[in-house]
Amino acid sequence: MRKHGMILLLAGLALSLPALANPFEMVLDNGMKVVVKEDRRAPVVAHMVWYRVGSMDEVDGTSGVAHLLEHMMFKGTPKVGPGEFSKRVAAAGGRDNAFTSRDYTAYFQQVPKEKLAEMMALEADRMRHLNVDPKEFAQEIKVVMEERRLRTEDDPQALLFEQANAVAFQAHPYRRPVIGWMNDLENMTAADAKAWYDRWYVPNNAILVVSGDVDHQQVFKLARQHYGPIKARALPVRKPQLEPPQKGLRRLTVKGPAELPVLLLGWKAPKVEQVEGPVEPFALQMLAAILDGHDAARLGRSLVREQRLATSVGASYDAMSRGPAMFYLYGSPAPGQTPEALEKALRAEVERIAREGVDEAELKRAKAQLIAGQIYKLDSVFGQAMEIGSMEVMGFRHQDIAALQARLEAVTAEQVQAVARGAFDEDKLTIGLLEPLPAAAKPPLAAPGAARHH
Repeated sequence: MRKHGMILLLAGLALSLPALANPFEMVLDNGMKVVVKEDRRAPVVAHMVWYRVGSMDEVDGTSGVAHLLEHMMFKGTPKVGPGEFSKRVAAAGGRDNAFTSRDYTAYFQQVPKEKLAEMMALEADRMRHLNVDPKEFAQEIKVVMEERRLRTEDDPQALLFEQANAVAFQAHPYRRPVIGWMNDLENMTAADAKAWYDRWYVPNNAILVVSGDVDHQQVFKLARQHYGPIKARALPVRKPQLEPPQKGLRRLTVKGPAELPVLLLGWKAPKVEQVEGPVEPFALQMLAAILDGHDAARLGRSLVREQRLATSVGASYDAMSRGPAMFYLYGSPAPGQTPEALEKALRAEVERIAREGVDEAELKRAKAQLIAGQIYKLDSVFGQAMEIGSMEVMGFRHQDIAALQARLEAVTAEQVQAVARGAFDEDKLTIGLLEPLPAAAKPPLAAPGAARHH
């Protein structure tokens, strides 16, 4: 059996296994949703709390407060001192962390199953009783500003993505970086962080996801015990903040220390609004996989290995987001090649698919890689909790996971060709160029849109 056929068979078998078909859910009286995924393969459990709030909910002048509050969540409560939270998780034989994105903020612990009640007690305590001490804040804001300097201001590639994002979006809050603008960080106060916590960190804005070697009824009981007493509070009204239609190509140049230029092309694109919605977002996911989803994908094969126009190339598209979606092509021209030549070549690869389409073998390879990635994500209790939580916090249901994958598997070669013809409107395009200044080598190019971790 060919490799892609074997992966498709494994995918079908994996989706039929009881271990992957049993999430249970309930809603506490205070509005907090609880989803439990039983998986008895190892005596461990992943415990995650997802808040439906991210940097897109910030307002001008306080950019970065969502990520800053994530840091402050480790600074203690009346019961648990600063830094003590992670020490207790480590003492329990586990690991913990948190991450902030444009769309959500999440906290997790992965521990031996007998420590679940202790993790719930710790997480529920800081949901309700966080100390936002001005002295701790004064130290942590310095940490975040240093993180911004290291990860963005001293990294020209990251700076290019940030600046291009701010040009692509003019009205939508996605224009602001998750880490925040430096001026906002310099002027942020402990009161700003406390206001954010009071406004958004309430049970009716949170989803609890537990996966692993547990009994769902016991988890529900523990959730009622630890999270149930926390009172719900009215949430702020979320007004729609729609990006007005882009009416022409936008270009920007960022100068910074780098060995080679970096080119970024980003088109505004449709996203998945509902499971049974239009096919275009699913076809765009498949197009991205055909261009850059595996070692033999088109961009790397054609532009790096065959034509030697680029040292690195990539395609990126996230169909699931609370705000607008973007489809990116990016890369660095090889020494002696120009950004203009690389731009022309990147566009040509999409145009070739629009003109000639893709053959079934190529489509099957791309599908096999996407399906394999999905199965591998679900191979751990943490991966299962991540998948469930990210679906729920985006406004979908965990029951939609299989249906969304089925939509992706059903994409045809004709639909990929059609989206290559219709989705790349010049008037929806933003092009960013990193113009190198003399400097030492920089890290490899990464896809845009990464979340910020504690």
